[in-house]
Amino acid sequence: MIDYQNILDTIALSCSSATAKGKIANYIPELSKVDSSKFGIHLVDSTMNNFSAGDADELFSIQSISKVFSLTHAMSLIGEDVWKRVDVEPSGDPFNHLSLLEFENGIPRNPLINAGAIVIADILVSNLKNPKADFLNFVRLLSNDNSINYNGDVAKSEKETGFRNFAAANLLKSYGNLKNDVEVVLDFYFHQCSIEMSCVQLTKAFYIFMNKGVCQRGKTHLTIRQEKRINALMLTCGFYDEAGEFAFEVGLPGKSGVGGGIVALLPGKYCVATWSPGLNPKGNSKLGMEALEKLTTATQQSIF
Repeated sequence: MIDYQNILDTIALSCSSATAKGKIANYIPELSKVDSSKFGIHLVDSTMNNFSAGDADELFSIQSISKVFSLTHAMSLIGEDVWKRVDVEPSGDPFNHLSLLEFENGIPRNPLINAGAIVIADILVSNLKNPKADFLNFVRLLSNDNSINYNGDVAKSEKETGFRNFAAANLLKSYGNLKNDVEVVLDFYFHQCSIEMSCVQLTKAFYIFMNKGVCQRGKTHLTIRQEKRINALMLTCGFYDEAGEFAFEVGLPGKSGVGGGIVALLPGKYCVATWSPGLNPKGNSKLGMEALEKLTTATQQSIF
């Protein structure tokens, strides 16, 4: 029997006392206001036992972690047609680079880079009656938590500074891979990224990816085939141009966000989320990656 609580406590103590904590994402001004000393970690196992340490209940901006939710929602709505508009290959580039998009005629490399997530946002805008409200309700449904909400100040901050996202959306539009108005799609996308959740809430929401598409309430949201594909994308593309490093060091499918969150999972065993707002040069939480490496080493549990 693995003593997850003791392991998390040890990890939290080590990370909280670290002197090098990374750099907060200040290019989104609202995110720069977060306390850099924060660290939280939460794990839920396959039988819904919960283990926490540090600031695991504190809300933070999930940012690109939301791309897994939007992809999941799009797949539940239009199935395999998603792959007509986005590819499934690692980009090898930072999350906001545009060069590959032009080289590959407006088809983003995968749905977890910004350009790909903007295409997924376009799909949701086309297929949802009230896109922002309906998407938020979908995330609440996965989490079984109606308190989850957008942060309007973060969404506004992203819109005011999101010049590269506007460039990507207009480039997608020029290739015919954006069906709706650029402003409408990006308004949805910026709100999507502004969702606030805690480590505890994220593990509840991502439970379906370690439980064959079935959420904690017992409702099936994905087929096993869809769950497999999303986990594969998280492993190969979930950390941008550091996905190989995460697989090498941690050995789990996962997704990061520039708000400092990381969520990862071991199918059939557990789902874990960490939060530490300081980022490494690749845009992933410095202490979060270190914490998850410590977790898989201490438990000797990974997909490899």
